[in-house]
Amino acid sequence: QVQLVESGGGLVQPGGSLRLSCAASGSIFSSCIMGWYRQAPGKQREFVALITTDGGTAVANSVKGRFTISRDNANNMLYLQMNTLKPEDTAVYYCNAQLPKSNYWGQGTQVTVSS
Repeated sequence: QVQLVESGGGLVQPGGSLRLSCAASGSIFSSCIMGWYRQAPGKQREFVALITTDGGTAVANSVKGRFTISRDNANNMLYLQMNTLKPEDTAVYYCNAQLPKSNYWGQGTQVTVSS
C-alpha cells in the first residue's frame, strides 16, 4: 500500500515557477515508477512526467524544457519543478505510483496560472 499527498500548488502569473511535492508513505517507494499527471476542467487526465526506479525520466512534449521531475528515495519524496508556466498549464496535478500489479493516486493539488 502506498499513500500519496501532494503539495505546492497555487496561483502563479504566466512565466512564473512552482515546485510540486509528493510525500509517499510505505516502504516500497523506491520500487515504484513515479509520475505526475494533470487534469484541466472539462478535459481528461493527461500524462505530464514520470521517473523510473533508477532515475530515468520522460516528460510530455507540452512541458518539455519547462518541467523537471525528480525523486528522493531516502525521504520518499517526488518533485515536479515547473518553470515558465503558461495559462494552459492550469489544472489539478496528481502524483502517481506504479507497481507491476498496483496503481496509486494522490488527491491532487490545484495549479492556476493567471495574471
